Amino acid sequence: MNTPRILFIDAYDSFSNNIVSLLTTTLDAHVDIVPIDPPELNPSEPEFSQRLINLLRRYDAVVCGPGPGSPDLGQDVGLMKYIWELEPEHLVPVLGICLGFQSLVVSCGGIVKKLKTGIHGMIREIDHAIDRPNLQGSNIFYGVEPFKATLYHSLHADIGQDSISADNWAMSRWSSPVHLPDVVPLAWVYENRDDCVERILMSMRHRTKPFWGLQYHPESICTEPTGHQVIKNWFGEAVRWNQTNNRIRDPVIPSPGATTELHNPHTHNLGEGINPLEPGLNSYRSWANSNSELSSFGINHRYSSKTLRLPIHIEAPDIVEILQSGKKDFIILDSASAKANRIGADVRGRYSIVALDVDEALKLEYRTGDRYVTIRGPTSQGSHEVLEKVQLGARQTIWQLLAEFWTSRRITAGDHSTPFLGGFMGYTTYELGLEGIDVSSHQERRHGRPDLCFAWVTKSVVIDHTEGIIRLQYLSPSEPEAKGWVDSVAEKLSTSPVWSDGLQVDFNKRAQLSQLTPPSTPKSTFTKASIQVPDADEYEAKVRTCQDYIASGDSYELCLTDQTHITRPRSPAKTESSLAPLEPGIPPQTSWQLYRSLRSRQPAPFGSYIRLGGATLISSSPERFLEYSADGLCSMRPMKGTVRKSRAVSTLAQAEAILHVPKEEAENLMIVDLVRHDLHGVCGPGSVAVPKLNIVEEYASVFQMISVVEGNLPRDGSKSGLDVLAASLPPGSMTGAPKKRSCEILNAVERRRDRSLYSGLVGYMDAAGRGDWSVTIRSLFRWDDERLHAGPNQDLEVWHIGAGGAVTALSTAEGERDEMFTKLKGPLGVFDDEA
Repeated sequence: MNTPRILFIDAYDSFSNNIVSLLTTTLDAHVDIVPIDPPELNPSEPEFSQRLINLLRRYDAVVCGPGPGSPDLGQDVGLMKYIWELEPEHLVPVLGICLGFQSLVVSCGGIVKKLKTGIHGMIREIDHAIDRPNLQGSNIFYGVEPFKATLYHSLHADIGQDSISADNWAMSRWSSPVHLPDVVPLAWVYENRDDCVERILMSMRHRTKPFWGLQYHPESICTEPTGHQVIKNWFGEAVRWNQTNNRIRDPVIPSPGATTELHNPHTHNLGEGINPLEPGLNSYRSWANSNSELSSFGINHRYSSKTLRLPIHIEAPDIVEILQSGKKDFIILDSASAKANRIGADVRGRYSIVALDVDEALKLEYRTGDRYVTIRGPTSQGSHEVLEKVQLGARQTIWQLLAEFWTSRRITAGDHSTPFLGGFMGYTTYELGLEGIDVSSHQERRHGRPDLCFAWVTKSVVIDHTEGIIRLQYLSPSEPEAKGWVDSVAEKLSTSPVWSDGLQVDFNKRAQLSQLTPPSTPKSTFTKASIQVPDADEYEAKVRTCQDYIASGDSYELCLTDQTHITRPRSPAKTESSLAPLEPGIPPQTSWQLYRSLRSRQPAPFGSYIRLGGATLISSSPERFLEYSADGLCSMRPMKGTVRKSRAVSTLAQAEAILHVPKEEAENLMIVDLVRHDLHGVCGPGSVAVPKLNIVEEYASVFQMISVVEGNLPRDGSKSGLDVLAASLPPGSMTGAPKKRSCEILNAVERRRDRSLYSGLVGYMDAAGRGDWSVTIRSLFRWDDERLHAGPNQDLEVWHIGAGGAVTALSTAEGERDEMFTKLKGPLGVFDDEA
């Protein structure tokens, strides 16, 4: 038998690739994807009907997928409406899922309305007709053992089920309603409400046409595998209907790039990697082949290193203070929790990575909406900085340019045990991710700040906290030059008084690591900071607005955030570069001192201090976003569910009792299914697994619920970690699902210019292709161009702290407000003694 061909109609959902994977692996089928509104199929054009018919002839069956919105709105269902209206001679077997199911109900004359409370990420027992083979037609549940499935919906089908008495329900639930003779019920779920039991239709079949529908999500990781038999039964009925009606699939193969790929102009779809050889990249290639001052930077370099034992009292900031004082740019990825007690072993962090001499590194900057990349770097003599602009090609994205840049500087990992050899280090903003899903900011951005800033780092230090060693690293074109450099750095470290004499180190900062609440310091004469926190009542109102959108079916979950602004005197540039340590009794004045303070108050496995591209970022992030190896193993760790440590909640068991409840587990599950979608889109069907689901971990000041999702990139080398990064932004744990519609809603609800660095990423992709990226949360940041003048010789700087949480149908406005302020408390604490 020929490979089955299925057409999937995507309604811009964040679970679509999971359904494609399920269909591909369960049915051994080839699945093509078309959006609900492809430009090639415009209902207003006279050829539309024939074009749709011609397209459907190429497939054995069609699946109309889930998505945000209402089945009554044409823009939300698009092509689905016209598929249900096909003339008998053009019919094709169809399965509708969630929105697709609701659209089928509406096409039969049914009503779709709001549930009493939305059911998102909830797992329920499916009541199906296991022993009824015929039910006025084919029962795709026949012979399927009982199973539980995941529900994601705020709307449900009303076919008159509430008018049936309890006495008659057992027999009548499988009968077509008198006023809807074409609707044949196949499955139900029952939801206990305060005053009644809500009967929710889970599946139906059209009485005369080859149309079936499922309200639940068969592709969710928490839908039991037993339920996959329903998909097999459906396709078996589809094949039987085609044979009975002499429907033969058209052998013509759809033309690539027209209606066979998931429509997204900025990200990279199933079967479409970031290919450096793709036509239209000549702008970058012209620059790369030119005699420019910068185009040959980092090419034909080799890796050299030297390993030293790490004194027990030395940490990442100490190394930076010894080697980098007086510098302008910094990139420090700091596992500050590596030596902390009171936290779980899995979240302490093993490595810290310090980029050295970042002032001399090549830097790539990109701002969303621009059609060029700014490249900065030193001249060959190093006398001054050169700035060059490289135009993007007509169809080129920033990710394709980065891929080509990386490919020409790639080296093999060899047997080096270090996680980072040198390569890209830097940050992305939340707004870069919005561009990738075709969501525009709701107002003009009146600044020129980069949304992506990567430095190509050739000199670095990697600290292995587990082995107690430090590795000095250099990507250099000359082995003698590299040896001379690593020897000189090793000598500078080993001869430093701080390195050799632990008594000179301030052990107070280390003692604070074991304390839940750091000791306060005496007040000083330093000018007080002005702190503007979100208004609690306004935030609660935003939570209720989000819940209105959720109740209307526009989102399953909305990750609402707000920002706190801190205005304080700005340190002179010379003071900023001095890396002066904290002084007893004096609040932190420079950004370096703020970093020192935050890492002692709130040690985290993905802390960072970055001064790059006009930004200063100080982070104590606990959340790894994406990690990938040189051989293609990708791992993502979505984090949802937070409880602050206190006397009442001081043990892991106590936190688990609080977090293992339906609301918290549902929040995490929704993001897990979203992350699976992102990984499936690059790794391909059947290449994604969830080894950990809803696990509670202990951190310095909070407990967090996390999951782990893993995927394997294709073995042919057609994809890299950059593909996964491009396809996964913005982080799903900071958006909600479906991602595109949720981000559009959040733009309106938050009424803010930018989230900026908050909700973005920090991390690296090294020259061997390995990467590790964290989500920028529990952090504070400022921009150099954001200054206020307070009088003669006095400038003020503005720091920003973002915080928020996931709003669901089960949220309370007060609870979400408290969670936001709980998350804000950590980073805001560094200003406590100024306020």
